[in-house]
Amino acid sequence: MSNPTTITSEPGVPFVETIREFDAPVDAVYRAHVEPELLAKWLGPRRDAVKGIEYDTRVGGRWSFGAASSDGYEFTFSGVFHTVEPQKLLIMTFEFSGAPGQVGIGATTFEDLGGRTRISIHDVYPSVEARDMAVASGMDSGVIEGYERLDDLLAG
Repeated sequence: MSNPTTITSEPGVPFVETIREFDAPVDAVYRAHVEPELLAKWLGPRRDAVKGIEYDTRVGGRWSFGAASSDGYEFTFSGVFHTVEPQKLLIMTFEFSGAPGQVGIGATTFEDLGGRTRISIHDVYPSVEARDMAVASGMDSGVIEGYERLDDLLAG
């Protein structure tokens, strides 16, 4: 049984909050969030094939990845790292190819719980409408399934 993923999007504000705990040390969880070869093993739902991951995890570094769903839909995500504090904090912009020009910014904190880790993600979208479109796209199921896959990776 994996830990629950809490995703909150309050009406009228352009934010999405995600909280998740992992039964692994913060170093392992952080590395899984920044090392391309690890990201490719857990990012997104199982039905999507992740490809072309690039992560230049430094201030000003760019990141991107593409994916193709089982029904043939292809898309990309990309952005720039603005803050990199290893094992503590990542702040980066994000843009989805399905909504060009709708650039958001996300902050991910990594909290050491003594051999376990809690991540807290605060994503800010450029508008409530952009946030609502992201939520309506089914992003929650992709996030939840991806973190279940990360549990499997961390356990192995």
